[in-house]
Amino acid sequence: MILRSTRVVLPDAVRPASIHVENGVVTRIGAFEESRETPEPGIVSPGLVDTHVHVNEPGRTEWEGFDTATRAAAAGGVTTIVDMPLNSIPPTTSAAALEAKRAAARGRAHVDVAFWGGVVPGNAGELDALVDAGVRGFKCFLVPSGVDEFPAVDEADLRAALPILARRNVPLLVHAEDPACLTTVVPSVTHLTYPTHQAYLASRPPEAERAAIEMMIRLSREFGVHVHIVHVACAEGVDEIARAKSGGVRITAETCPHYLTFAAEEIPAGATAFKCAPPIREARHRDALRAGLRSGALDLVATDHSPAPPAMKCPGDFVKAWGGIASLELSLAAVWSSAMPDGARTFQARRGGDPERVALQRMAKWMSEAPAALAGFGARKGRIAPGFDADLVVWDPDAEWTVDPLRLQQRHKLTPYAGRALRGAVRATYVRGVLVYENGEIVRASAGTLL
Repeated sequence: MILRSTRVVLPDAVRPASIHVENGVVTRIGAFEESRETPEPGIVSPGLVDTHVHVNEPGRTEWEGFDTATRAAAAGGVTTIVDMPLNSIPPTTSAAALEAKRAAARGRAHVDVAFWGGVVPGNAGELDALVDAGVRGFKCFLVPSGVDEFPAVDEADLRAALPILARRNVPLLVHAEDPACLTTVVPSVTHLTYPTHQAYLASRPPEAERAAIEMMIRLSREFGVHVHIVHVACAEGVDEIARAKSGGVRITAETCPHYLTFAAEEIPAGATAFKCAPPIREARHRDALRAGLRSGALDLVATDHSPAPPAMKCPGDFVKAWGGIASLELSLAAVWSSAMPDGARTFQARRGGDPERVALQRMAKWMSEAPAALAGFGARKGRIAPGFDADLVVWDPDAEWTVDPLRLQQRHKLTPYAGRALRGAVRATYVRGVLVYENGEIVRASAGTLL
């Protein structure tokens, strides 16, 4: 197969090129003119790798399952997901549980799927077996996760697990909030029936993130283990991570499309579709996250796709509502619309270059190359280059469209992006050279593999 485009996003350039593929692998990048294949009508980028996806199957498939989650992924140009170890029953905290997860996924995945294991109190003895069975690393919570079967860990639990992770050279992904900094949500004066988003926001202050990140930096330095901070939502967290990196600590970090898109000042009082943890903060934090990506303090963007049935979002009640945002299908457009072009123009205006080229290369780094490296696939996925899987997304960066929840591929259609105008539309998605999605439809089902 040969794909060609006038704008192919390569590791070192955005230029006209032809992509030569054999047996699902890119064999050569040739000149645009050497092929007579019809050019792709848009940009060809490396397929997105989303390392923060809660599929929930088995056990809570009514929330989201491998079929619907990977349909949404393909529709959003995501060619590989890494499934989180919680919200499924059983959670992925043992090798037997991992096999139950893999059995549930077989034959139902439309894109490639890998798995994180979980660190919970008392399961240090399971970690070696999980690595041997194929997990790409581990996830833990420092605060209650929201489900009883995946409890939070404290420093003593981490001290039991970290030497094993350091020996096996796999990352620990951390939901970093300090429980000592969290407070009880109370009703606002104007909405006495239910607490508002502002009340919820006040209950999980930036200090909770900062303190937890500070502890993980200390432990990473002590044990020499790779710590990855998930869904950074505050400016203070960005600053702590930047200082740690400058000091040589093995730490990486991500933020999410919703933190780059929304601001607390814009969220209506009872709009629980926006509830997540950490919460969406004020505009100054959004600005700091965008700047942190550009500076390299933050390494990547992942969705934290965390769906649940609409009834669990408890409209109006920020105490009872499930904290999670489903955006797997929307991440490319959301990031392109909200974070990339303006930042690229600001950056590049001082250097006299092409802002779109800079934006496209940054997008590929943050949403393809860096997450692939985090999951240990850096020599195989995340770039359009010889020897890499032919995971490709063809998309139109100038297409403007409005999010219609009923058209989304995810199981439940509730989303805070409903009615929002976005820019950037996926036209086609290839997984290892196989066309799986084109113009709004899955055209090759179950083409994904378990990695």
